[in-house]
Amino acid sequence: MRSHTDAPLPDADARALADAGSGTARGAVPETQFTLAWRHFKRDRLALAGGIFVLLLVLVAVLAPVLAPHDPAEQFAEGLTLDGLPVSSTLPESAQFPLGTDQNGRDLLSRIIYGARVSLTVGVLANVIAVTLGVLVGALAGYLGGWRGNSIMRFTDMMMAFPTLLLAIALVAVLRPSIWVIIFVIGAVYWTWIARIVYGAVRSLREREFVTAAVSMGAPTWRIVLRHLLPHLLPLVIVWASLGISTNVMLEASLSYLGIGVQPPTPSWGGMIQQGQSFYRAAPWLVIYPGLAIMLTILSFNLLGDGLRDALDPQQQRR
Repeated sequence: MRSHTDAPLPDADARALADAGSGTARGAVPETQFTLAWRHFKRDRLALAGGIFVLLLVLVAVLAPVLAPHDPAEQFAEGLTLDGLPVSSTLPESAQFPLGTDQNGRDLLSRIIYGARVSLTVGVLANVIAVTLGVLVGALAGYLGGWRGNSIMRFTDMMMAFPTLLLAIALVAVLRPSIWVIIFVIGAVYWTWIARIVYGAVRSLREREFVTAAVSMGAPTWRIVLRHLLPHLLPLVIVWASLGISTNVMLEASLSYLGIGVQPPTPSWGGMIQQGQSFYRAAPWLVIYPGLAIMLTILSFNLLGDGLRDALDPQQQRR
């Protein structure tokens, strides 16, 4: 005689028991790739802090006309001391000028706020150009392989052999410095690093079964690259896009500091440091505040990029 425990379970009970054993209870919604990435990203407090600062920086840049207390190019007579000497002509913090004034009597806070708009515009648009070129060149070279892929990557290596800053200086020297020229130049010199990384990723992806199936079905090369390879590169592109903005902001500030970047009177953090370095003893705020803006912007984008890299890594998500 069989015991009560040996009796067969009803179908509904058997399905419920099977669901409980597999860890997917009835009614539970499976986590998507986005929810998994967000769950891991929000655990990283440094990445969250970087993302919040980036969001605030974007809001400051967009709302610059509302937030800035003054026109960044307006020169105030009350922003200069009475003696009129170049070294002592600046004013420190006051109710009218919260961060003081520069050597020309312009409100420093307003110029820093508008400088955020310039830095983000250059950083984002130049990064769009660099990422687009790098992904297309790297994906095409990695998929083609052979002498064609090697030829493309040897040209990329030749471009990487030039120091980025020196190559940017040479290009800007040939062209007339402006914000659009700076965007083009930075995008034209930064794409090589992304192309090298994408090339290595595509070299491994092209051996996968879905690429082999697409080739066997006669799909053209452009379709395989755009429809089958690029979607798998999206996490890598997102990470490098966030990290690349910080690099572009630093490169723009360096060019402006050297006097060949964004030209006055357009406010640029690097240009503000260059103009204020002669007065750093009498008016250190002319160098400190723009330098802090550059440092915090680069740090926040780097923290955000590191957090996205860890969150989008499948191996990290299994832990």
